Amino acid sequence: MKNHIKELRKSANLSQEELAKLCKVTRQTINAIENDKYDPTLQLAFDIASILNTTVDELFVRS
Repeated sequence: MKNHIKELRKSANLSQEELAKLCKVTRQTINAIENDKYDPTLQLAFDIASILNTTVDELFVRS
């Protein structure tokens, strides 16, 4: 599953580290999600969507 997290994060002027701290995960977790190496838990997906002011449906697209 592909995602738009990197683009939305950059639009929000957040670094991976900043987003990670807001989500209470490591920067490596955010990096892995952005690079399609890790699928976040449903709760983490909702947390990311909330922080980036979007919906989970808008974050992820089927590949």
